[in-house]
Amino acid sequence: MKGRILKGIAGFYYVETFDEKAYECKAKGIFRKSNLKPLVGDNVEIDIIDDEKKLGNITEIFPRKNQLLRPPVANVDQAVILFAIVKPNPSYNLLDRFLIQMRQQNLPVIICFNKQDIATKEEQQELYDAYEKCGYKVLFISVREEKGLDELKELLKGKTTTLAGPSGVGKSSLLNKLVPDADMQTGELSKKIERGKNTTRHSELFFVEELFGDDRDSDGSKQEDDRGDNGTYVIDTPGFTSLEMRDVTADTLMQYYPEFVEYEPLCRFGGCSHIAEPDCGVKEALSQGKISQVRYDNYKVLWEELKNMRVDYSKKARR
Repeated sequence: MKGRILKGIAGFYYVETFDEKAYECKAKGIFRKSNLKPLVGDNVEIDIIDDEKKLGNITEIFPRKNQLLRPPVANVDQAVILFAIVKPNPSYNLLDRFLIQMRQQNLPVIICFNKQDIATKEEQQELYDAYEKCGYKVLFISVREEKGLDELKELLKGKTTTLAGPSGVGKSSLLNKLVPDADMQTGELSKKIERGKNTTRHSELFFVEELFGDDRDSDGSKQEDDRGDNGTYVIDTPGFTSLEMRDVTADTLMQYYPEFVEYEPLCRFGGCSHIAEPDCGVKEALSQGKISQVRYDNYKVLWEELKNMRVDYSKKARR
């Protein structure tokens, strides 16, 4: 029987089949031998051990179209990264690290800034100017006042979206607006597998019922749930405070700042790092306000970090 992994906790995977039954499953030992770990979002084949108790084994993991390391999820179409405009103020360093990771996966990103209701226009404009020029969709919302949510819902429609961001920015509140019965879905899953609700933080896949836009019939009644590849899903993920950059060096960091590209041909030196070289097209664009000072300052911080990592590695290699 085929299904999709909703969540994984302590070696148990909760799989919803396409007839909407939920099974508690263990992964076959063959996956450990091949160093393949099931992930939330995986499409899998399961063998039913006990249909009454809803127990099974995962016997096959179907090929993934993509896989993220942080958060560890699979088969997503896009990411929504949620930060607060204020309280807490956004960490540009953390946001850029996340954008770098998503760019490595060629995954579209929607940058969503919450708490619009308590932020000034100047604070919003600074964020917009910094990230809109990078080619990302930037939204300002207020979960508390439900502003901007209709536009966000339209962007989620028919896709599987991973929802990520640091703690304290309103991620859980947003999920409850997008999936009003999220707690109920978790509770129903607990009933189906006869286990109590686990409060451990983990990634979890939610089906979003199509209750907006064109998903109602002409008489106003709700259409049948569109589960599967064409359905709307949101993966809730634990909050994070740091992200490790993998497979990025000081020499390749510039590739993850797309707003630099059009100015790099104006650099005097090939392979310009845009840090200390003279006649740098990127720094000239910065002085003219064509590149965000916020983004460039953070680029320098990350560049120095990666450069120092290379130096430390070279010292260790010589010992």
